[in-house]
This record gives sequence, structure tokens and C-alpha cells, in this order.
Amino acid sequence: MTVNIQKWGNSQGIRIPKHMLDDLSWSENETVDISIADGKIVIERTRPSGRKNIRELFEGFKGKYEPSEFDWGGSEGREVW
Repeated sequence: MTVNIQKWGNSQGIRIPKHMLDDLSWSENETVDISIADGKIVIERTRPSGRKNIRELFEGFKGKYEPSEFDWGGSEGREVW
């Protein structure tokens, strides 16, 4: 399907046909992430909670991870250990 890029205020935009949104089960006011990959515009639905998974959080981390224990001290209130 061919669509035209149109001026909207200081930006440009395209209209996504309703049948395409219906096929994706996307609705009006859906939050999406837009990026460029291999010379293409990619639009993906974001997670409703906006939370990232562990792989997304550490994407690009180049260091070495070594788990270690941390002493938080003794009980201060009515904590149950």
C-alpha cells in the first residue's frame, strides 16, 4: 500500500489505515516505539507497563558481572528474616 508523507504542524506524518491497525490489534492512542533499522522505519508496540526486561536493561553492557553478597546490617524494626 502506498501512502503520502504529509506535513502536520512542524513535523511530517503518515496515516496508518485502520484495517492494518485492526490486523495488529492496535488501538487509537497506542504507545509505540519508532526506530530506524537497515534503512527502514520500524514501528513497534511498547509494553503497557513501560518496564524493560533484563536483556533490554543490560543491552550494550560490556563489563564483567560477578555476583557478590552485601551486608545490609541487622534488623532495625519488625522485619522477618
